[in-house]
Amino acid sequence: MDANGILQILIFIALIVGLTPILGGFMSRLFSGERVLLTPVLAPVERGLYRLGGIDPAAEQHWSRYALSLLAFNLAGAVLLYSLQRLQGVLPLNPAEMGAVPPDLAFNTAISFITNTNWQSYGGETTMSHLVQMAGLTVQNFVSAATGIAVAVALIRGFARHNARAIGNFYVDLTRAVLYLLLPICMVGAMILVWQGVPQTLLASVDVNTLEGIKQTIAQGPVASQMMIKHLGTNGGGFFNVNASHPFENPTALVNLIHMVSILAIGAGLTNSFGRMVGDTRQGWALFGAMGTLFVLGITVTYWAEAQGNPAMAALGIDPTLAGSLEGKEVRFGIALSSLFAVVTTAASCGAVNAMHDSLMPLAGMVPLINMMLGEIVIGGVGAGFYGIIIFVIHTMFIAGLMVGRTPEYLGKKIEAKEVKLAVMATLIFPVSALGLGAVALLGGSAAIPAGGPHGLSELLYAYVSATANNGSAFAGFGANTVLHNSLLAFAMLLGRFIVIIPALAIAGALAAKKTVPASVGTFPSHGGLFVGLLTSVILVVGGLTFFPVLALGPIVEHLMLAAGILF
Repeated sequence: MDANGILQILIFIALIVGLTPILGGFMSRLFSGERVLLTPVLAPVERGLYRLGGIDPAAEQHWSRYALSLLAFNLAGAVLLYSLQRLQGVLPLNPAEMGAVPPDLAFNTAISFITNTNWQSYGGETTMSHLVQMAGLTVQNFVSAATGIAVAVALIRGFARHNARAIGNFYVDLTRAVLYLLLPICMVGAMILVWQGVPQTLLASVDVNTLEGIKQTIAQGPVASQMMIKHLGTNGGGFFNVNASHPFENPTALVNLIHMVSILAIGAGLTNSFGRMVGDTRQGWALFGAMGTLFVLGITVTYWAEAQGNPAMAALGIDPTLAGSLEGKEVRFGIALSSLFAVVTTAASCGAVNAMHDSLMPLAGMVPLINMMLGEIVIGGVGAGFYGIIIFVIHTMFIAGLMVGRTPEYLGKKIEAKEVKLAVMATLIFPVSALGLGAVALLGGSAAIPAGGPHGLSELLYAYVSATANNGSAFAGFGANTVLHNSLLAFAMLLGRFIVIIPALAIAGALAAKKTVPASVGTFPSHGGLFVGLLTSVILVVGGLTFFPVLALGPIVEHLMLAAGILF
């Protein structure tokens, strides 16, 4: 760890803290139906979209209808994306003349992109045509991100309203998220990326002769437009197989910074939107504080572990701390920015990578795993991180209520048995899916694991944790493109997305119908350091009790064996 690396990390954190109230204020006004900067230009477009879709923007929905609308919309998106892949060979904008995507891979990819996971069991530049990349994958990058934002906003309304039956209109929230928030930022951002050297073209691949006299095929395509939304929407699906480590996806230090800031910006901003919409910005900063504490802890451990280097280098007479661990990293970014990117992309449910996580030192590789195991709430995905941490808030307030012997409250809303049961359901689905489906995959698909020993276990564990967490990153080298893994991973993605969303919307509906209870001397304050500490502790304890045994068998034992000179 050096001063330059620490300074770069501190600058990044300062940018996120500075952007949080700016984006938070914009989103709170946007989803409250107030006038925003873009209203004069986009309001006519918004009204036209409602007329085209037969939507009454004034008609709000009960939580159950909101959930049904969400599920129907995402089902239609999955069918469309699956069809585009299967018909790819006969559709236009396919200069490389790629054939139809196999059924199991097309199914996995369709589920991956509608769930905002963007797990890729394929190489983008060798599998998907320009049309599928644009009309299929990029479109889903927008609407899957907007779906998560819509759920977060609906949950915020549950706290902000009282004696209400409705929590908003899904189609209105979705439209506003795409039209006013995601599209404008991505249009400006994509132009900056093109300026920095990211390709944006419909031309076919280019064949060149290298200095060694070898013919090389250089893939290109509509890259910049997909890169901007893949990071802003915490999607993560790269145009190229090696993702953001590819020089076309990530050509400069400025692009790398834009990628990282985009990943966390909206997720962090939603905490501020929450505070504004419930009338107490301290509440939003408290959630941000808990997220930030876990984030700083994660980057500290990762950067420290990578800076120590591989102890096996000492056997060769090399001091491992001189250069740290550079295997699997872009030398342009080095250890500090590679470590930061790894934590950022797994703190949010993004999954983009600028270095190979499979090459991280065992303890450093454990941090991305833990970030995902905690439910992607360390800032988290756009919307998903917010409703994920609110589920932990309900657990925390329930525990606090038990401590003082009274019914737990949060923002004046009584947290009763129904809300606690729904929160427990949303929390339990994660280990059931990640560990249960992972165990099935280990029994029937162990041939996909390239490494042996504890590292091989980490590779398989990472895949199923990543799918359930809707993250999409991988430990690299894992052979996921089989019928078994494509099917099981798709199932894990569906469980991790919708079996959390539905309880979250049910909680929103239950809270919106409640009356607001005035605070009393027995009310546990939810905006100070005590609350932040208790919330952080509950998150760590729940994650630790659930996943510590499998972590002990994977990265922890690998770290101990590596120190003893045993390699995998």
